[in-house]
Amino acid sequence: MLPRDAGRRMLLGLTTALVATGCFGFGAVFQARGARSAPRADRVRAGLLAALVRSWQFLAGTLLDIVGFVLSIVALRSLPLFLVQAVTNGSLAVTALAAVWLLGAHLHRGDVAGILAVVVGLTLLALGSGQEGRNHAPAAFHWSLLATTAVMLLATLVLARRDGTAAAAGLGLLAGVGFGVTSLAVRVLDVSGPSAILTDPAAYSLAVGGLGGYLAYALALQRGTVTAATAAGTVVETFGPALVGVAALGDAARPGFEWCALTGFAVAVGGTFLLSRFGEPESESAGPSAPHADTAAEAAAPPR
Repeated sequence: MLPRDAGRRMLLGLTTALVATGCFGFGAVFQARGARSAPRADRVRAGLLAALVRSWQFLAGTLLDIVGFVLSIVALRSLPLFLVQAVTNGSLAVTALAAVWLLGAHLHRGDVAGILAVVVGLTLLALGSGQEGRNHAPAAFHWSLLATTAVMLLATLVLARRDGTAAAAGLGLLAGVGFGVTSLAVRVLDVSGPSAILTDPAAYSLAVGGLGGYLAYALALQRGTVTAATAAGTVVETFGPALVGVAALGDAARPGFEWCALTGFAVAVGGTFLLSRFGEPESESAGPSAPHADTAAEAAAPPR
């Protein structure tokens, strides 16, 4: 039984994580609708960016992303990393349902199975999660986060020169590394004052990891399918911070409920992995192209 204050803290963190997941999921769909309303272009141009800015749907999706990110910060400071990472990665289930409602996309059996797995897995994970561990770490930990982002950026520049599915998978993996570092940086960031934030390597790890992750993911989508770009990154982004949280920051499951947390985590990540195919245009998989397939592919890109 958790103490009352710890229970309230966990409830706050879980609520903000779930609302952030909804923001990320709907934000992706609104951004997809806004992007489709802009003139199609084969490269980034000022006119394209201006058209996106004029789209209320794209702006609404971006605002939802920002709100979701702020809420996820609260969750990352209040809950074990393995719970927050699994919950926020469940935004793909929200995107799938929202795309059916708003974009006319179609769910297949695998999509439905993925959504159910995410719901069941997150329920078990919430029941089995204990208190979060420490919100601080040694200076070496902070510097290691920054070093990881530097290596990630260098590897991204190397893989950006390559094409094909292998390059897409590699870039997707690097995107997962960047997003994972961002979560860890939020967790250990020294927020005792402005000067502490500005001199903390974790603050720069947060910025570089997030922007580098977006860059790597965008490059991955240009070189391969949504599945190739998303699958490896999802696993790394979820399992990496979760393992670091348990090993280095003291995150733990509720005593006697370790099996529940472990099972829920595995089921939720498995469901997210299944849903990574939701954004796959059918022309690239087994069947004929369906209406709205390209729209669903755009909506499937998971925001962070």
